[in-house]
Amino acid sequence: MNTIKSLIILSIALIAGKASAQQITTAELQVTGLTCSMCSQATERSLKTLDFVETISPDLNKNLFAITFKKDKSVNIDQIRKKVEDAGFSVGNLTAVFNFSQTKVDDKGLAVAGTNVYQFLNQKNQTLNGPVRATVVDKDFISGAAFKKKAAQLKSETYVSGSGLVNGKKTRIYHLSI
Repeated sequence: MNTIKSLIILSIALIAGKASAQQITTAELQVTGLTCSMCSQATERSLKTLDFVETISPDLNKNLFAITFKKDKSVNIDQIRKKVEDAGFSVGNLTAVFNFSQTKVDDKGLAVAGTNVYQFLNQKNQTLNGPVRATVVDKDFISGAAFKKKAAQLKSETYVSGSGLVNGKKTRIYHLSI
């Protein structure tokens, strides 16, 4: 009886883990520095090496890539940026659809969702549930001038460094604007 109970609990935990593994479903990625279709293809090839990417649809006229992510994989935003940089270009903007499940945003705009920590610049004291479209406004996800302006406005060490102490542990904090 205890074995059956343990198996049921383990199954529920695994199913819950699979459901929470996918938090970001889609993204619109603007890449700067693209000058031709070969540049776009190099970026697309680089992004396709990420195991969490399902599909990529480039729009050469706007230097945009519409990305759909695999449902059973966690998405790493920093790896997306790194792959764009590996192809020789920069991220100009990254807007994604985040799927939150009763995620509490505290009075400072901080929220923990799974293994990710988010600092919302324009949301506080609320619970996020369901799909939310948000833009990553961290360094290397927006222009240098926009980052300097935002850093001067916020006067926050976690914004400048991209990390901070969360529960006594140095943690990557993604800064989002809804």
